[in-house]
Amino acid sequence: MTSHNKDADQSAFSYRVKVGHVSANPVQVHVEADARERAALAELWKVEAVNRLKADLQINRWKKDGIRIRGQVDGELVQACVVTLEPVVTEIRQEIDQIFVPEGSKLARIVTDEAGEMLLDPEGPDLPETFVGDTIDAGALVAEFAALGIDPYPKKPGAQFAGHIESNDAEDRRPSPFAVLKDWKKD
Repeated sequence: MTSHNKDADQSAFSYRVKVGHVSANPVQVHVEADARERAALAELWKVEAVNRLKADLQINRWKKDGIRIRGQVDGELVQACVVTLEPVVTEIRQEIDQIFVPEGSKLARIVTDEAGEMLLDPEGPDLPETFVGDTIDAGALVAEFAALGIDPYPKKPGAQFAGHIESNDAEDRRPSPFAVLKDWKKD
């Protein structure tokens, strides 16, 4: 049994893109998880079911040897409500904007200014990820971004923890258990 890592994501849902086939003109790619992949992802993410996971991606060259993948992830999960354990259906919508560069590329290094501060455009893509060989797994990327959209505490609408019920005044005036002992000592 392997511990959870990116390889697990890759085996659960994989869609390999050959880097050599990508040009400066964006390629539109539609990826969708089949029943086996959705079952594997449900197990990986510890959810009841993955009803849907698909993405429309735009893949193009970035700088000389990098690849940029942009798009929208769309999914639907069934999770157990943290209060009632009843099934809760959750929609996932995530934007992807990720750059990949070959392992060892100088573009993979973090750009810093003179003071050594990282230069990251908050609106831009995340730091480049590296790829090995000539393929990038767009399926694993979609699964990774979808996982970011999973609610860790899914709740059915209206479900409340029992501990949150406010007590009323009459209950607050109930005698303390020690009051009973006080009377008992007198006898």
